Amino acid sequence: MATKNLSGSGVLFTDRRDFYISPQVVKELWTDVTPFTTIVANQEQRTPTDPLFKMFEHRNPWQNQEFQAASDPASLAAGNSESAATDIDNIIGLASSADSSYLGLECEVWDTTRTTLKGQALITTVVDSNTIKFKNLGSAALDVADNDVFRVVGNAHGEGTVAPEAWSDEIKVVHNSTQIFKTPLQITGTLEAAALRGESSELARLRLQKSQEHKIQKERAFLFGGSTIGTGLADSRDGTSSESFAEHAITDVNGNVVRSTMGLVTALGKYGDTSGDDQSVFTISEASYSYSNFVDDMEKVFQYIPEQGMKMAFAGRGAMSYFSKIDGASGFAGNSGWNINIGPSERSSYGFNFRQLETPHGVLMLIPTPVLRGPYSKYMVVVSEENLFHAVYRPPVYQTNIKTDDAFDGVKDQYMSDEGLGITLIESHKLFKITD
Repeated sequence: MATKNLSGSGVLFTDRRDFYISPQVVKELWTDVTPFTTIVANQEQRTPTDPLFKMFEHRNPWQNQEFQAASDPASLAAGNSESAATDIDNIIGLASSADSSYLGLECEVWDTTRTTLKGQALITTVVDSNTIKFKNLGSAALDVADNDVFRVVGNAHGEGTVAPEAWSDEIKVVHNSTQIFKTPLQITGTLEAAALRGESSELARLRLQKSQEHKIQKERAFLFGGSTIGTGLADSRDGTSSESFAEHAITDVNGNVVRSTMGLVTALGKYGDTSGDDQSVFTISEASYSYSNFVDDMEKVFQYIPEQGMKMAFAGRGAMSYFSKIDGASGFAGNSGWNINIGPSERSSYGFNFRQLETPHGVLMLIPTPVLRGPYSKYMVVVSEENLFHAVYRPPVYQTNIKTDDAFDGVKDQYMSDEGLGITLIESHKLFKITD
């Protein structure tokens, strides 16, 4: 970086008259600059023993247990008859292939659109790893078609029978890495000794400025950072192996490994579902987004609801403006009959402002986030705090007198840290993109 020096600061030589009301005060444009990093750091901080850190995560299989028919057996009349052999696929929340643990499963049978309940069935025979037979539990004929959905509601076994085969799922592993942040500052000895207006010490001013810059760059990295080693988040639902530095390292021109942490916005964009029950990425049209759309989306946002019924939502200026505009006479898409309630601006204990947005399913804590600017102005990131943490491999330090040339007449210091973001259960976090 260029060295700050006395002769390069023109105001010191050209401005001889005392125009300044408060000569030792310099107003800064931004104050609450890093709310996301502040929340993550205060929620949970962990100290990994390696810059590549791993986390366990688990999804309870009982949340959704189902499979689909992969063939079209003949219609099964009511009574004690058994169906023809029926192929199955798309298994969720059960053993990955059919075995004796399937025996006795009581299932609802829904059509492929999941809108029509066709009847109920009891699994009575496992033919092979992909094929079952069942009996009709209803009083009317059960006509199962290809791609119909069998949703498990319980299990039923005969008197005097033995226990079915046991099965269990696996704990999954996800990962991320820390990255080395360095923010230097440098001034000449002459400038350090000068008596100045604005700030009495240019070194003190730069220390504060670069401290904020260091924090802002961490904030951006924790939201937008990319990583060649991935996170395993895409694989965590199917159990495939994670990536490693050895396979995917990036090096600088001198061959040194450069680590980077994957940010939450990047992770959601890469791994988040764009539809379905576990949808994480929502692209909404400012002109046509309706209250009905809003309620449906909030249902998914609060599907994994915290105990307090509140989630933090980090929003750019455009997103804050959008939700503020529909709190009132205009409503959603210009319809005054569809409104939401937004509370007054409040100050959190962490030192930033927020407003509460009330939804039918929970409360969003809308937090203005300065780094969500430019192309991210109309983004809103809803987080599950319990599934994020601040990974500090080496804590922030202010390193003094790091100049390497003994002849240099001046001061060179730097802020340095080795930190990253831990992300688990990607579907518990949400990303909203508001389009014109």
